[in-house]
Amino acid sequence: MKDMRIAFIGAGNMATSLIGGLRAKGLDAAQIRASDPGAETRARVSAEHGIETFADNAEAIEGVDVILLAVKPQAMKAVCESLRPSLQPHQLVVSIAAGITCASMKNWLGAQPIVRCMPNTPSLLRQGVSGLYATAEVSAAQRDQAQQLLSAVGIALWLEQEQQLDAVTAVSGSGPAYFFLLIEAMTAAGVKLGLPADVAEQLAEQTALGAAQMAASSEVDAAELRRRVTSPGGTTQAAIESFQAGGFEALVEKALGAAAHRSAEMAEQLGK
Repeated sequence: MKDMRIAFIGAGNMATSLIGGLRAKGLDAAQIRASDPGAETRARVSAEHGIETFADNAEAIEGVDVILLAVKPQAMKAVCESLRPSLQPHQLVVSIAAGITCASMKNWLGAQPIVRCMPNTPSLLRQGVSGLYATAEVSAAQRDQAQQLLSAVGIALWLEQEQQLDAVTAVSGSGPAYFFLLIEAMTAAGVKLGLPADVAEQLAEQTALGAAQMAASSEVDAAELRRRVTSPGGTTQAAIESFQAGGFEALVEKALGAAAHRSAEMAEQLGK
């Protein structure tokens, strides 16, 4: 990391979160640069992180080791094709654009080493998780660079097959919204049970946070944790049985399947 130079193409929320994470881990501002078409965005990012910014993507990638593509999926083809004449063979391209396959990027970029990632929005708080897939051209050293880059905002997990990124999208990429929906529903139910709205909301939010921290730090799986807090004949058992009677597990499986299917559809549509 101490010698790595990184260029961010696009300086939106996810890119600036990664930049902040890298700076917090000790990466010097001189090692990081970013390009963005918005003058206000460039000025803000430069002021917040002390990095050099560019309006021109080709200028931004000159002399760097890693190029992180943080643009909207719909803009990826145009951005990649514009970068292609300026790329050097050794430069690693890391994409965090949803639904854009490595095959599509190879068509647009040429034979570059590519790592495709699927981060999620808690990365903005450095509590994210990312799935990573590397093409055959990526060296061991470059895999380590990508690992350290995404680890700056949370956990980075490698996948053996690119198609598994559709499942990652379904579980963790879209996953925060599922928990927001549960918090929303628990809050509404609490209000109907007689709680003030602000109290119900805080109870639901803090319970979600505490449960997630318990699951992440425990040596046993979530199923065992659930069993430990479900006393026979108690209140928790009554709620769990109601969930299961409504087909909770099957509904979750159906929902994640729909998300994974849509991810694959988007890859086909956007990769043309």
